[in-house]
Amino acid sequence: MMRHIAFERLHNFRDLGGYRAADGRAVAWRRLYRADSLGKLRGADWDRFLELGIRTVIDLRYPWEIDAKGKVPETGRFRYANCSIEHQPYDQAEIDPALDPWRFLADRFAEVTEDGHAEIRQAIELIAEDEGPVVFHCTSGKDRTGLIAALVLTLLDVSEDQILADFALTELATERLTADWRAAHPGRILKWPGYGRAPADIMELVLADLTARYGSVQGYLKDRVGITDEVTAGLRDRLLTSTAA
Repeated sequence: MMRHIAFERLHNFRDLGGYRAADGRAVAWRRLYRADSLGKLRGADWDRFLELGIRTVIDLRYPWEIDAKGKVPETGRFRYANCSIEHQPYDQAEIDPALDPWRFLADRFAEVTEDGHAEIRQAIELIAEDEGPVVFHCTSGKDRTGLIAALVLTLLDVSEDQILADFALTELATERLTADWRAAHPGRILKWPGYGRAPADIMELVLADLTARYGSVQGYLKDRVGITDEVTAGLRDRLLTSTAA
């Protein structure tokens, strides 16, 4: 099965299927997707998206981002939810190049995990309860999307090595994400050379930080986010399969 799904205007649309859980089952293909902004869907890309049969769209962006860049077309076709998990906006293009970039970004993730716990719970519960294919996305499909992917895979008992590898796959889209930024901001200088990057080091720091604060990532999800055993069981029942394909 293909993990990356090719679109012309979207650069980071991926299937979360195939990752192996501790009990020997694997995440089913074609049930859960992560993506960059679906507001970019047009023409043949839109037709390709509809072929996936997606029923639920979870938009992780700020409302003002949605107003500026648009949401998934024909929103009424889907169960659509805006779960804005980030509460403290910042401009990655303006990050000081002298800073430790991965520690800086991990600290921004820490803000999201604390400030956005209610919206994180809402997104995970939506994924757990919907029987049809689900997609969640932000702007680049990198940070906010990467965090939700990591937390969902943790609840599915997927190993940390696989979680880190999934996060780092955004690196394949970095060049196109950066080119899009430059095209959209012709009068600006991209100060931070790490723009669009998503090395595994960032998510490794994020998971370590959560473990230091809550004993484990699972402890964070239970104690801070409020994910119940019932939601975890529902998530595993819906997304894990013993089928090898």
